[in-house]
Amino acid sequence: MAVLTEGVSDAWVITRRNLRKIVRVPDVLVFTTLSPIMFVLLFAYVFGNAIGTQDTGVNYREFLIAGVFAQTVVFGATFTGYSLAEDLQKGIIDRFRSLPMSSSSVVVGRTVSDIGINLVSLFVMSLTGLVVGWRIRSSVLEAAGGYLVLVAFAFAISWIMAAVALTVRTPEVVNNASFIVIFPLTFIANTFVSISSLPGPLATFANWNPVSSVTQAAREMFGNTDPRAPAPDVWSLQHPVLYTLLWVVIILAVFVPLSIRLYRRAASR
Repeated sequence: MAVLTEGVSDAWVITRRNLRKIVRVPDVLVFTTLSPIMFVLLFAYVFGNAIGTQDTGVNYREFLIAGVFAQTVVFGATFTGYSLAEDLQKGIIDRFRSLPMSSSSVVVGRTVSDIGINLVSLFVMSLTGLVVGWRIRSSVLEAAGGYLVLVAFAFAISWIMAAVALTVRTPEVVNNASFIVIFPLTFIANTFVSISSLPGPLATFANWNPVSSVTQAAREMFGNTDPRAPAPDVWSLQHPVLYTLLWVVIILAVFVPLSIRLYRRAASR
C-alpha cells in the first residue's frame, strides 16, 4: 500500500512539472489549439458545401464537430510521445533516474498531464464550433459523457505514443512515425464524411475503426444525429460507446505495462 501511495505521489509531482512547463512555454498550447480551430473553419466554410451528408439527416457543421474533436484528441496524444522522446534526448530521464522515485511515475505523469492539454483543446474547439453553428442538443450529462469518452480514448492513445517514443527515442522520428499511422486512421473514418460515401474496402475499415466509433459516440451524446436516420448496420457503430471503451481497455492493458517496461529499459542505459 505504501509503495502504491508513493507511486501516485511521484506521478502527481511529474504531472505538475509537465503542466508548469506548458505554462512557462505557452507556445506549445497556442499551436496545439490553433490546429483544431483551423480544421473547424476550413471544413465548415471551405469544404462544407461540397461534402454531402444527406444520408445523415443533420447539418454538416453539426456532423463535423465531433469528427474534429476525435481527430484532435488523437493527434494531441502524439504530444506525449514527442515530450518523452525530448526528455530522453535532453537527459531529463537520467536526472529522474537519480532520484528516489517510482520508475513508472514518469510515464504515468506524462500521460495524465496531457489530459489537461486535450481538455483545453476541446474547450477551444467547442467555442469555435458554437461560432460556426454547432450546438449541443442533448442533456448536460449526455454531453459530459461525450467529452469523457473522447478524453478516455485520447488517454489510451497517449500510451501507444509513449511506447513509440521509448522505442525510437528521438522527437523527429516520433512525429513522423505517428503521422504515418494517425493521419490515415483519422481520415478513413466517419470524421469528415459519411462512411456510405467510401468505397467497399475503405468503408469496411472505417466501420470498425475505433476513431469512427469514438466520433459516432460523441455525435450521439451531443445530440448531433438524426433519430429518423437508419441505424448503422455494423455492431461497432450500433454500440459506439461500448466499442470505444473496449478499445480503451485493450490498449491500456497492452501498452501501460509495455511502456513502463520500455521506460525502465531506457532509464537503465
